[in-house]
Amino acid sequence: MGTHAPHIVWDWNGTLLHDIHAVIDATNASFAELGLESITLERYRELYCVPVPKFYERLMGRMPTDAEWLVMDDVFHRHYWIFAEHVGLTDGARELLAGWQEAGLTQSLLSLAPHERLVPLVRTHRIDRYFLRVDGRTGPSHTSKAGHLVRHLAALDGVEAARTVVIGDAADDAAAAAHVGARAVLYTGGSHSRASLERVGVPVVDTLAEAVATAAELAQ
Repeated sequence: MGTHAPHIVWDWNGTLLHDIHAVIDATNASFAELGLESITLERYRELYCVPVPKFYERLMGRMPTDAEWLVMDDVFHRHYWIFAEHVGLTDGARELLAGWQEAGLTQSLLSLAPHERLVPLVRTHRIDRYFLRVDGRTGPSHTSKAGHLVRHLAALDGVEAARTVVIGDAADDAAAAAHVGARAVLYTGGSHSRASLERVGVPVVDTLAEAVATAAELAQ
């Protein structure tokens, strides 16, 4: 496999893992504890952004303090990991991963989910064999993906950023791709509305099959 072969970096939450409803349930459960009003899926998709404290700023009208953020983050994840136990992969994800690998092409997984949680979950879904590397977040939870993507690509031998396409569900995925000189395709089944994704200026698709086909074209 030469350095000029196309490579996909997959996002996890909201992309390969169809967890948006678990996210909404966990968000509303945590909001109830924090004294915030519940939120609909539509409003969540309009307001959500990374780094996540900015999402709370949009809800509250001010940026949470460091102490408030630690509580918010802890409460959300306490609920999320309960709901996540019943979440499956996005339709067609397994077949698309297998097909890309069978075509002799490479792919990896990079997520802002905690690394120690992500790796066992990917194994539980029996898709770890499709990836050259699986990286979750290490360090603070209020970060964006750009720095993580720099380190992720640096750890992959023979993968060229210019022939890499990030497939994700958030504007931050596109920002991270641009930061390293890669391309991006954004999927509407996760955290953002189509309208908010289209404002980013990269291809936006409604299925993972479209995402893979578009990635193949972009990486030519």
